[in-house]
Amino acid sequence: MSPRLDVFAVTLLLAGLAPATAEETAGEKLRAAYPGFVDRVEAGDLVLKSGLRVRIDDGRTKSFDERLADPDPDDMFADPYPKGAPVAAPAKDFDPGRYRNAAFFDAIYGDCRKGEVTKALVSVPWVPKWGGGHVKFSSRAGAAEALAAVSKELEAGPAEWKRYLVPSAGTYNCRVIAGTTRVSAHGWGIAIDVNDRASDYWRWSDPSGRKVVFKNRIPAEIAAVFERHGFVWGARWYHYDTMHFEYRPEMLR
Repeated sequence: MSPRLDVFAVTLLLAGLAPATAEETAGEKLRAAYPGFVDRVEAGDLVLKSGLRVRIDDGRTKSFDERLADPDPDDMFADPYPKGAPVAAPAKDFDPGRYRNAAFFDAIYGDCRKGEVTKALVSVPWVPKWGGGHVKFSSRAGAAEALAAVSKELEAGPAEWKRYLVPSAGTYNCRVIAGTTRVSAHGWGIAIDVNDRASDYWRWSDPSGRKVVFKNRIPAEIAAVFERHGFVWGARWYHYDTMHFEYRPEMLR
């Protein structure tokens, strides 16, 4: 468990109550971000409205690779997301948002390998005034509405943004993350890749991950629009993927 204090814990302190444990804090963030799916935090579990219980903290101390491969919900908050921070090379293995508990997200969006995700996909206009067309995105947990709001706000930005946004390099895709057996966030229909020709990716720098050299060409102002609507940005990761924006409202609360 992490000893960090956050807004939830500070609120309890000011109220004269005992500080929240890390798993309680993680659970409350997830309950607040996904109120249509998470019913309560109880006895160290997230209890979903479906009746599924997900253990918040599995009690294991994990290396970076272990946390990436098999995170519990508490691990998802191990690296705090730096919303609005200047764009700079992240510290080694600082990857806020890359830790995804598959059981939790399968419960929210479905398991694409079982054909569950496509039932909830809807067509969302993507910066249509710049010819972006439509993209498929999950209608669950407010994801599609958030992407539509991003698109509308981006279109109000300067015309030079078009080169970074069009064409989109993809949204829904039931595939594994390169070099792993883990299903990508694209498999839940909650991620969009913007124009890959104006983007950078850590594997293009060093596939081994030992000598990653940070690069980014996406304007921070574009990322700020996404972040305002609950999306994390892959340029905030040591293992950067600057085209990648992923709907993760729990990370930006």
